[in-house]
This record gives sequence, structure tokens and C-alpha cells, in this order.
Amino acid sequence: MLTDLQAAHAWIELPASRHDSEVSHETHLIVRESGWRQVDRGAQSDITISQWEEARDTSSHAATTPENCYFVGIALKTTRAKLTRDRQTIHDGAMPAGTLYVSAPSTPLSVQFQGPCAFLHVHISADHFAAPAAEALQDLVLLRDPLATELAKALMEHGGETDHEFARCIGQTLAMHLARLELPRARVNALPKWRLRRVEQYIADHFDRCISLPELAHVAGLSRMHFAAQFRAATGYRPREYLLHHRIERAKTMLATSGQPLAEIALAVGFSTQAHFSTVFKRISGQSPARWRMACKSERPATDMLARRRPEPDKGWMVGAAA
Repeated sequence: MLTDLQAAHAWIELPASRHDSEVSHETHLIVRESGWRQVDRGAQSDITISQWEEARDTSSHAATTPENCYFVGIALKTTRAKLTRDRQTIHDGAMPAGTLYVSAPSTPLSVQFQGPCAFLHVHISADHFAAPAAEALQDLVLLRDPLATELAKALMEHGGETDHEFARCIGQTLAMHLARLELPRARVNALPKWRLRRVEQYIADHFDRCISLPELAHVAGLSRMHFAAQFRAATGYRPREYLLHHRIERAKTMLATSGQPLAEIALAVGFSTQAHFSTVFKRISGQSPARWRMACKSERPATDMLARRRPEPDKGWMVGAAA
């Protein structure tokens, strides 16, 4: 079973525009999906790695895992999603970057995304799983797994610079990891959607001050123990970890849109010192706040230039059409 220390290691998201460029130019070893979880049969092998991106704010998809393989999805950036199987809700809420979920062979699954998303999908032949592991992975599993996210990062960051054997080794490592993973025997029910929304709103309104676990449990109307377990089952985060990620996301907005000193931003988003803010920011984002801000500034001119080059509408045609 994952230790608390392992679970505390956060997924490191690439800055948005850099991530998009890498996805476009450096992942040719990864199969592009024609639709959600749809891979050309000619590109399939015992381990096939594909990628799915959706830029729309809302979208719905459905697929059934083939009878001879397991399906593993790893979120590359944070989104919101509702996963259902046979009219049963598996997950409904935030799906943080680094979330991993497994779908067993011949398992139907539907999803509704509430925001843009990007996923790395690994299709693994059932031959890689012996009987005990196969039985444990029959139900869809949703968790945050440090090793899986590190493997995904390796593919996204270096896939374009290596050969196909590298990608296959990553898939084999993930398969062996899942086969040896000790999953909890007792399933914890996810925090009901209405309770989760109350807690998320409370955090959004009070993230700039200290929020205790008993305080959040009171908002949810549960005991501390039940709240913490159900919150993690619903979001993939411990409450404290979720709060930190929320603060860092707000800090990113301030870094990108203002010239405020780092110390002021740190205090504004709830950190008592700039040093603590910088440490948490780098752990979550992979860069220091200063470097992240510089990267955003260097990317803006290119974006502005593209916007300026966009052709103007034919105003004469518009007038004629109106007439």
C-alpha cells in the first residue's frame, strides 16, 4: 500500500503553453486517438500508449475496454469529470493531475468532462496480470499514484528523443507496478457531491487563512475521520493537500497577471512566509515562482503575435449580408 510520504509527492504540471507544444511535437511515439480511448488496431500491441486531449469546456464520451486488455488512464492536467459504469457513478468531481484510473477488460465506461483535459492512456494486455492481480483490478480504481505519474512524465518529457522500446519499457513497468499494488480491501465511499461542493466552496472563500481539518469536517457535516477518507476518495487529495493546490493555482493567476512581489503573493494566498510558499510551489509545479513567472512572460509575446496576425473579418461582406 502506498505510504503517506509517497502519496504526498504531487504531480508536477508543465506550464500550459510549454506542455501544449511538447504534446504537439515531442510525443510521436505515443499514438493519437481518433476518439476517446479509440486506437487504430494496426497500431496496437501488447502494450499500447496513446494520448487524448479535449479542449472544449464540456464533452461526453463512452467506450468499452477490449476483452483482452486493461485500460489505464493518467491525467496530465487537472480537470473535473464524472465517470459512470452501468448507470453507477464511479467518480464525480475534481480529477487532479496525476490521477490514475484502471478499467478491466470488457468494462463499459462513460465520462463527462467539465473542462479541458489531457490524458495519457496505456492499453495493457491481460497476459501481464496473473490471477490475484486480475481479481483485484476488476473494479475501476481511482487514486493518485506517484510512480505512475513519474512514468507519465518521463514519456511526455522524453518520448520524442528516444525509441519505441523506451515507451514499451515504461508500459511494462506500469503493468508490473499495478500487478504488485496492494489495493485497500475495504472501499471507502466518496464524499457525496453536495457535501463536496460545500467544502470546495468553503476552501475557495477562505483559502487565504488557516483552515483546520475539523473545520472542513464541520462544513461537510461529518466526523474528521469519515470526512478525510471520503474527501480523498472523491478528489484523490487529502484535505490539506487540496488546500495547498488551490492556493498554488491562485498564486499562478497572480503571478501571470500582476507584478506583485512574491512575498505579497505568498501572504495573499495563505502562506505565512515566502520561503514556505516557494517550497510548496516548486514541489507542485516543478519550478520556483520566479521561474514560473518568467516562463509566462516569455510565452506572452508569441501568443500576442499570433493574435495580431489573425485576419480581420471582411466588414464589407458583413454589411452586405446585413443588407
